[in-house]
Amino acid sequence: MMERYGPREAFMARWWSGRAADRPVALGLAVAVAVTLACGLAPAGEEPGADPPAARGTDGTDVDGTDTAEEFEADIGDAVALAERYWAATFEASGQRFQPIRRVITYERDGEIDCAGLEVPRNNAVYCSAGDFIAYDLNWAFAAFRQIGDAFVFYLLGHEYAHGVQVRLGIRYDFTIQQELQADCLAGAYLGDSVRDRSLTVADGDLDEFRDGLFAVADDPGQPWFAEGAHGTAEQRTNAFFNGYERSLAACDL
Repeated sequence: MMERYGPREAFMARWWSGRAADRPVALGLAVAVAVTLACGLAPAGEEPGADPPAARGTDGTDVDGTDTAEEFEADIGDAVALAERYWAATFEASGQRFQPIRRVITYERDGEIDCAGLEVPRNNAVYCSAGDFIAYDLNWAFAAFRQIGDAFVFYLLGHEYAHGVQVRLGIRYDFTIQQELQADCLAGAYLGDSVRDRSLTVADGDLDEFRDGLFAVADDPGQPWFAEGAHGTAEQRTNAFFNGYERSLAACDL
């Protein structure tokens, strides 16, 4: 997946109807780290905390040739830059100023990063509203990049960036799953719109990589939908993402 920047137009005035843009947003401590991409999930076939897998292709593991640290770092930077540009343009189209998420950081050990005093675990990616940052386990994300493909990196950053957008919009939820599925939809919209306006080029196999990634981060069978921290089944997450990808932000219940 290779990024190219270009102009775009977006409309979100109706989202702000009846909503005070500068209203302070108060999220409870449990919610601050509940906005995760995956809780304790290692890429398929890997144990939590395992070293990143070697690139493979003849033993049944799908690898798209993106397996170096340099490629991973470049894709992370492209995904963050694209998300910033997309949401800035979207907010600007409605007459609002967008403040980019303050920073994106990595960690490798339990306890290395905390969100308002709550430890961020390994094998995870989170948006922390208390510090307005995204943090991801470097080894976990790199392993997923090598095993699933570079499209997963754009989804991962898109999902976590969407949580920052939710906070900026002051959106409230009754259940965690609502928050997570909407973030999947917003990530899909950001990627689909970026492809349509030629800011992003999707290579052969990238849509399958999105699907593989969504299946990998889905809740385990039997997870109650109403449980704190529930993210959704593989079918729910895939549907939410591709609804946004195909129908843009209108599909995301904003």
